[in-house]
Parts: sequence; C-alpha cells; structure tokens
Amino acid sequence: MRVVISIGGSVLAPDLDPERVEGHASVVEALAREGCEIGAVVGGGGVARDYIGAARDLGANEVQLDQIGIDVTRINARLLIAALGPQVDPKVAHDYEDAGDAIRRGDISVMGGVMPGQTTDAVAAAFAEYVDADLLVYATSVDGVFSADPKSDPDATKFEEMAAGELVDVIADIEMSAGSSAPVDLLAAKLIERAKMRTIVLDGTDPKRIEPAVLRGEHSGTDIIPEGGDEPTYWAQ
Repeated sequence: MRVVISIGGSVLAPDLDPERVEGHASVVEALAREGCEIGAVVGGGGVARDYIGAARDLGANEVQLDQIGIDVTRINARLLIAALGPQVDPKVAHDYEDAGDAIRRGDISVMGGVMPGQTTDAVAAAFAEYVDADLLVYATSVDGVFSADPKSDPDATKFEEMAAGELVDVIADIEMSAGSSAPVDLLAAKLIERAKMRTIVLDGTDPKRIEPAVLRGEHSGTDIIPEGGDEPTYWAQ
C-alpha cells in the first residue's frame, strides 16, 4: 500500500515541541513496519505566516513571500526527517521526481513546498498522483470537511463522506467567504478529483489517529471517495 500523508505545519509544529514531532514520526515508522510505502508532505503553519507577514511589511513581493513559505516548510520537513530512523531519505525532496525515486528505493520521502503559487495541500495531492498512491491523508487541525468554516459558522455540518466533485464545490464556497479557511485548498481539491484519489481528511493534532485511518479506514473525519470507487482491498480484514 502506498500512502501520502500531508501534515499541516500547525499540526506538526505549532511550537518547537520535540515530543510532538516524535509522535508523528512514530506513526510514520509504524506504518512503514506494516509494509506501507510512505511519502510525507509538511506544511509551514504559524511560523511561515509570521515570516511572511514580516517580509510583507518589508516590501517583499508575492513570489518572494511564497519562497519564504517554502523555505519554512522545508525546515519543518527536516524536523520530521530528524525524528525518523534510517529508513527515511535524509534529504528533503525538492520535486516530485526526487520524492518518487526515494519511495521506489524503499525509503520514506519527506518534502515541503515545491514552487511559488502552490500550497503544500496541492503538493500532497500532486505527489500522490505522481506516485500513483493508494491513499492520500490530510492531517489537519479540524476533524474533516465541513459545509462551512466551523471556526466562524456554528451551523457548519461535517460530511462523513463525499465525492471529489462535491469537495471541489464545498471548498470553492468556503474560499469565497471572507475570513474563512478550508481544510484543503481548491487546487488540491481539483487535483484529487482529477486523479480519482481516495482521500481522508482528519484531525491530526493527535498523530495516533492517523494509523487506524490508513490501515483500516477507521477515523472520525471525512472520506473523499472517487466516482465508482469500491471499498479498498487493503482495508479488508
């Protein structure tokens, strides 16, 4: 089973807590022991936003701001690599080819951002499509996909499962609402739809939730199911 796990920067490192990073590394290692081929994509989180805010005040343009954000995601990726054992590729992958080569060698591959204008949400979806992953998991700070931003709309309802096309529509509506944030961005949703990629969005603030989701499909988040998709055989018990 080949799986790509997207770990938000605010999930992995809301502060510099080695135990939290080790917790996520332990889950990745446990999945590798179970025979999973693993790619991980790490976001920038609050640290990236702080650097980007400071650079914007200093007059940096949008491409420069994106490049700063990419640098922070790669630093966070290095944190995760430091916590992983010898089965990880010691280099942060800077493109999909390098990441795919590492997975095909049998290594765990960790990457951050790739290019300006593309979030790590989209990187994870593109990475999963590039390596023909069986499953894409977004470990976020919210427990799934909601009809609206649950932080700003108390009436937002959670989807237990949805089609990829529905995900695109919901994310588009959320992104049109000022001040709202979605668990994945619109480009990522469109890539998921294009690739017909089975995807799980879950609350990854406790990394222990990731392992049963990957191995058995057990979680309290949202399943994004490809059109005509059957229950995956790798979850058959």
